[in-house]
Amino acid sequence: MTDLKRLRLFMLIAPLLSGVILTFAFPRWNSNLAVWLWLLPLLAVLWPWKNVDGVKMRPFWRGYLAGLVFFLINLKWVHHSARVRLGNAYDNSWAGLLPELAGWGALVGLSAYCAVYFGLWAWFTHRFARPNVTTLTKSAWWPSTLHSLACAFLAAAAWVACEWLRSTTVFTGFGWNGLGVAMHSMLPLVQAADLVGVFGLSFLPVFMACTAWNTLTRLILSYRGEGTCKTRLDFTIALILMLVTGSYGMLKLTAKEPDSITVRTVVIQPNVALVDAATGRLAQQVYQRLDQFTRMYGTAKDGKTSTDLIIWPESALPMNLEDHFRYLPKDYHKNYFNDMLQAGDFSLMFGTELYEGEDTGHVSAVLMRGSADHRQDYHKVHLVPFGEYLPLKNIPPFSFFQSLFEGAFTPGQKTEPLKLEQPQVQIIPLICFEDTVGSLARKFVRPEPQMIVNITNDGWFLQSEEPEVHLANAVFRAIELRRPMVRATNTGVSCFIDTNGHVISKLTDPDTGSSFIEGTLPGEVKVPRAGQITLYARFGDWFALTLLGICVVVWIIRRFSAMRPHPEGNL
Repeated sequence: MTDLKRLRLFMLIAPLLSGVILTFAFPRWNSNLAVWLWLLPLLAVLWPWKNVDGVKMRPFWRGYLAGLVFFLINLKWVHHSARVRLGNAYDNSWAGLLPELAGWGALVGLSAYCAVYFGLWAWFTHRFARPNVTTLTKSAWWPSTLHSLACAFLAAAAWVACEWLRSTTVFTGFGWNGLGVAMHSMLPLVQAADLVGVFGLSFLPVFMACTAWNTLTRLILSYRGEGTCKTRLDFTIALILMLVTGSYGMLKLTAKEPDSITVRTVVIQPNVALVDAATGRLAQQVYQRLDQFTRMYGTAKDGKTSTDLIIWPESALPMNLEDHFRYLPKDYHKNYFNDMLQAGDFSLMFGTELYEGEDTGHVSAVLMRGSADHRQDYHKVHLVPFGEYLPLKNIPPFSFFQSLFEGAFTPGQKTEPLKLEQPQVQIIPLICFEDTVGSLARKFVRPEPQMIVNITNDGWFLQSEEPEVHLANAVFRAIELRRPMVRATNTGVSCFIDTNGHVISKLTDPDTGSSFIEGTLPGEVKVPRAGQITLYARFGDWFALTLLGICVVVWIIRRFSAMRPHPEGNL
């Protein structure tokens, strides 16, 4: 094999390798090392030490390839949703040709879309942030250091900007599994999310990798006699930035616990398969089990109730609360809840569907106390595209799927907290994957004692790693807003999370560790009385937007300046 063929093969393999390594940073592997190393093979392609004739760089497609491999592996659980919807799948067994094709089509389509932002980043980084090898390796230490830092900063800024764009554009966006999320187990390093949000955390791994690559470039070329500069100051500054971030995190983690209100809370996890829920086969059993579990903790003893709040997950009821389709005897739910709530002095929160007239349905959270008539509602604002509604439903090819979305839902318009009466604490209600959307969660924040309650149903994804992935994305809402969080899910992971993003307890099988079980999880939620408003809660994704603005300015200046762009920078 000639040198040119080897180089072409390397430029194909390196992006693939980066994408594969990055997958190990997330559940089910949760490798902390992968977060910091994955980018190096891709940088070897985007920031080569010398240009080679006969090889087209095509930076967009190099980055796209890395992203496509990453998302195809990282999001493989997505294919179960179509298998469950169309094929009534219980497990990984064959669900039929159409459900299987639709499932894998959904995975490929979503992965292909998300990979675009990897490609955009690679194109921008190669064309506008690529270091000049001569300046990097042959200039004096100070110009070399400044040049390296400037390139690393711009590359990291572009990454944060691309993650933000992925989370906000095209059908409300899909922001899951950014680099910040990959750091979810590194508690000291992620506490800065209350300043810059989870997207801002992604800056650090990219900045570290870029300065490390530049340092490696200097050392290798110096060893080969092709460079004279050996400074490591830029990488040292990157390490100092990590140290400062970690120190801020340690201050938060070791700070004195604030004065708080205790909310005695119980989470109930039914663990009902979506197929059984859709057919109603286990409806009577589900009603009975919910009633039994609720009374177990909510019934007053000697005139006192030991629980303040009991939470059921999204879609816990076999039928929607108002029995919109008239499947139940008259006033069934009213009598069911009145009888249950009168057993003790507690509040009950759960997810259901609520309808306004015949055509307007909402995915909703309901908070009751005392009786079924004494309730508060929240209608889900951030609906799941292609799950709860069909985007561009009148435009082909999307119009071909209208028959599958005849019961599409309408988004809510208000972001008002629900209010517990005893104790007096506000609830930030987040339904389904709303707990992965920081820009929405912050709109509920008030200078009052508040806790976050997420009710979700991850049964769509069967017994995959999706519940753990969902949890990894969700914990950052607690950090960003400094509000404790409770998650009530149908199949897991039901858990309690403190204001530092630490999972205090979660419902799992004591023998296997599996979260796919029926059960209850009691706990005490410590809600800070002060109702602190964090920088992120006040200003949202200001850091990501600032970096996006810097990238746009750089693009405009380079685009319209007299400087001619690198010819190999074209797509």
